[in-house]
Amino acid sequence: MASSKEYLEFIMEQLAGLEDVSYRAMMGEYIIYYRGKVAGGIYDDRFLVKPVKAAKELMPEAGMELPYEGAKEMILVDNVDDRRFLEGLIEAMYPELPVPGKKRRG
Repeated sequence: MASSKEYLEFIMEQLAGLEDVSYRAMMGEYIIYYRGKVAGGIYDDRFLVKPVKAAKELMPEAGMELPYEGAKEMILVDNVDDRRFLEGLIEAMYPELPVPGKKRRG
């Protein structure tokens, strides 16, 4: 099941207080970037983030879920209605997010 544009717009609005948040559509889902690093994504109208230490500490009770078949588990963010929490979460995660690799030209 693909994610709705409405859910994407809701999450992007919740993160509007942060500078340089963007997204990229990918096979009916959306990858969420913060300052050029992948922070998470929207999969089946669920906001999932990378399981870095900061995210685990801020959401110790959060469940791990598969974004799609064959992917690595990510943390489900339940508290999407709290804008301040979401912005703080993404900000806290940033130092631990991997730097994107160079794209290979084929």
